[in-house]
Amino acid sequence: MSSYEARFKVWRGDDRGGGLADFRVEVNDGEVVLDIVHRLQATQAPDLAVRWNCKAGKCGSCSAEINGRPRLLCMTRMSVFDRDETITVTPLRAFPVVRDLVTDVGFNYRKAREVPAFVPPEGVAPGEYRMFQEDVDRPQEFRKCIECFLCQDTCHVVRDHEENKAAFSGPRFLMRIAELDMHPLDAAEENGLDRKRAAQDEHGLGYCNITKCCTEVCPEGIKITDNALIPLKERAVDRKYDPLVWLGNRIRRRTSSE
Repeated sequence: MSSYEARFKVWRGDDRGGGLADFRVEVNDGEVVLDIVHRLQATQAPDLAVRWNCKAGKCGSCSAEINGRPRLLCMTRMSVFDRDETITVTPLRAFPVVRDLVTDVGFNYRKAREVPAFVPPEGVAPGEYRMFQEDVDRPQEFRKCIECFLCQDTCHVVRDHEENKAAFSGPRFLMRIAELDMHPLDAAEENGLDRKRAAQDEHGLGYCNITKCCTEVCPEGIKITDNALIPLKERAVDRKYDPLVWLGNRIRRRTSSE
């Protein structure tokens, strides 16, 4: 097994401030960035805070930014970097720092609670659901999400404009709305819940300008923009400008005012 010494810059600090600390650390064949962070904890910085769990790219816990790009520490191999390259590891920029590489991602959980759950159809028990395979396949892609929140971090609407967070749920939760809206058994509309309208009016779908940066950083390879956000935009526009819907709204408003 060959090894070499790598140069690392790791952000150290808390919500009051901080900066990059320089390290030189041993790297062995086959290691990932999380291995190096653990070695730093074991040998040079025992109080270095980092969030992680599975080390298999399935829990989404070890999200951070490596050389400015949102990535999973456990899925970023050291072999992708040149040996003489300085590797910079910083916390997710879009969320408040707790300490070192750990950020407060509570924003995402608050947004998750704002998305109404699947509404089962009346008179159909869970074991009686029947769907065509193509109807299963489409939303199934979105269910691969491990909630690493890398897409949320890289989305410039969230990343560069803190003031947008109140009105914008971000790609992860707009994708969740798209998943539910595409579900053939979701009975939300029959129960008075218009997911397309809610996506536009309550979750900020119009803020998304489909740059595909969320798709580029997704570790599960979900085509967030092409398969979720663009179709959801199309559905929202179709609903908003459907002449029959417009006429129905006008009639309802006229009736209620009489």
